[in-house]
Amino acid sequence: MKRTLSGSLVFILLLSIGVSAQVKHTDLMPIPASVESGDGLPLGITKSFSVAFAGHTDDRLKAAAGRMIERLQRQTVLELSRSTSGDPAAASLVIDCKGPGSAVPKLGEDESYTLTVTASRAVLAAPTVTGALRGIETFLQLVQGNRYGFFVSPVVIKDSPRFPWRGLMIDVARHFQPIPVIKRNLDAMAAVKMNVFHWHLTEDQGFRVESKKFPRLHTLGSDGNFFTQEEVKEIIAYAAERGIRVVPEFDMPGHATAWLVGHPELGSAPGPYEIERQPGIFEPALDPTNEEVYKLLDVFLGEMAALFPDAYMHIGGDENEGKQWDRNPEIQAFMQKNGIKDNHALQAYFNKRVLAILKKHGKIMMGWDEIFVPELPKDVVIHSWRGQEALAAAAQKGHLGVLSNGYYIDLIQPASDHYLVDPVPSDSPLTADEKKRVLGGEATMWSEWVSPETIDSRIWPRTAAIAERLWSPADVRDVKDMYRRLDIMEVRLENLGLMHRSYQNTLLRRLAGSLDIADLKTLVSVIEPVKLYQRYQQRPQTMLAPLTGLIDAARPDAEGARRFSYLADAFIAEDQDKTAKPLLRMTFERWQTDGTRLAVTMNENPALKEGAQLGADLRDLGKIGLEALANDGSSASASKEWYAAAIARLEEIGKPKAACEFVVIEAMKRLVNKTSKIAVAAQ
Repeated sequence: MKRTLSGSLVFILLLSIGVSAQVKHTDLMPIPASVESGDGLPLGITKSFSVAFAGHTDDRLKAAAGRMIERLQRQTVLELSRSTSGDPAAASLVIDCKGPGSAVPKLGEDESYTLTVTASRAVLAAPTVTGALRGIETFLQLVQGNRYGFFVSPVVIKDSPRFPWRGLMIDVARHFQPIPVIKRNLDAMAAVKMNVFHWHLTEDQGFRVESKKFPRLHTLGSDGNFFTQEEVKEIIAYAAERGIRVVPEFDMPGHATAWLVGHPELGSAPGPYEIERQPGIFEPALDPTNEEVYKLLDVFLGEMAALFPDAYMHIGGDENEGKQWDRNPEIQAFMQKNGIKDNHALQAYFNKRVLAILKKHGKIMMGWDEIFVPELPKDVVIHSWRGQEALAAAAQKGHLGVLSNGYYIDLIQPASDHYLVDPVPSDSPLTADEKKRVLGGEATMWSEWVSPETIDSRIWPRTAAIAERLWSPADVRDVKDMYRRLDIMEVRLENLGLMHRSYQNTLLRRLAGSLDIADLKTLVSVIEPVKLYQRYQQRPQTMLAPLTGLIDAARPDAEGARRFSYLADAFIAEDQDKTAKPLLRMTFERWQTDGTRLAVTMNENPALKEGAQLGADLRDLGKIGLEALANDGSSASASKEWYAAAIARLEEIGKPKAACEFVVIEAMKRLVNKTSKIAVAAQ
């Protein structure tokens, strides 16, 4: 009797769940290629949840299942079985993998999967382990809960990526990023189905990989901050377990100062050289006329080719201005003797020599736009920072290519800007065959202004929007829905251990010297760091400066500003919307109150004093907003003079201070315009 009652209760509960459980498939990110909601009751996630394998099983797949169970436990607060050796017929989730695929992930590997969920079980079928890894991430995103417990709604998902190259470049040279940073970002990449970690290892500011053949490269060029070869292997293995390739970049012939600290004899001008402490573009470059350069590169690149298993190796090749070449009489004589007309042609000569070395060691060369010349062999991959037209031109000439223009996440642009950039836009001039040469894209995290503490906030969650652009069908372009799902993804990423949210409170408490940071939280919810390359001019710092100021606490795509913009537009569109107005009033009152306090406390705090005007500006934004709401209707106070003064003050508030800027100004102007017109009409 007791057993029958229990079964009936479970049935009733699951039935209740099923009534409201059908809409959550729309929370997935990236959106799969095909999603069909099923009928019937959902699959319950209870203490009896279990995972079993059918078909191929290996250590990588077992490890992935183990990580999945750990994450599911954290999410559900349930103690689940860690065993994956049970009978598939009795398991809650069956992973049916047809074969191992590539032990070390490679370009073009089949990443497809099919996930079928019914009330009795979920079946994840994939041709390779990598495909199974992608499906596991989707399954975890499908788990939801209500008062009755946790469950997955019935669904059939058939999924595969649009592009085979979906990368994140992390520059560890300008500011060193240690192993924990790399690992947690690899976890995040896997969660959004990215598959290429582009590791930018050398720069003017640092040489970050151990060379046993030429130890002066890393011992003298790194300030002691570099990855040993054992650590490199550790990262490669960690990435491979998550279906992620590791493509190293050794920038040459420019961006080469750190190379020359230990080997000045390879430079195009006499040494000695010192590690560069400033951001920017610098003159030091390898001497392309010096045979010793190619001898060292042959040995060094051979050493790195043995260390990094991926077929591709990136040589950089960007932003070499050739100033040292111009001043070197021996280089000029070499150019004249060999009919090399300019520095562009000289770099092409250098690239040709390096290409031969890489081919000798079994690697495919990849480089930035600058390496693209008509005579470049077709198997060289072009990495475009210049844009879609440059990428298309390379594809038309027969080259494979990857886009990063539009995906420079270090420039603090909103996710919406990145989201709408497509490697193959709808108006692309490319033929069907030429489009296939566009491999995908990479988000680029240049590290002039990030530390291990802040870097996550500059990468995530915005990079999830780029990941979706590279995985999902081209017609997935709803920006508002992207932001809705990005908010959900932000929590998922935090559950993985990312610091993109948690770092902010820590940094604000440090700046305030207090646990009470409510006012500062209000401020940073509506300001962002200045965008593009403005920080260079507005807050000059060296690579040794602490990145712990208010600008570092402020995040891209400020959540409060975005929500305010939606609220203001709802009020405007609904013509005095009754639900929006009180929320706006509460917002403006908070801005005025918190801003008034901040104008005083920030001025008295040496760590925050540079941003004290931001507090006063927040106060005035609240004041203008409350006046605008008071003008709404028949008030006679909304004169043309008030309107002009309000707009002028908003323009002034919109100017950057402490290298931060308010990102609510345009929404405030729209609100002022609306309420001013209503009030003036009423007069």
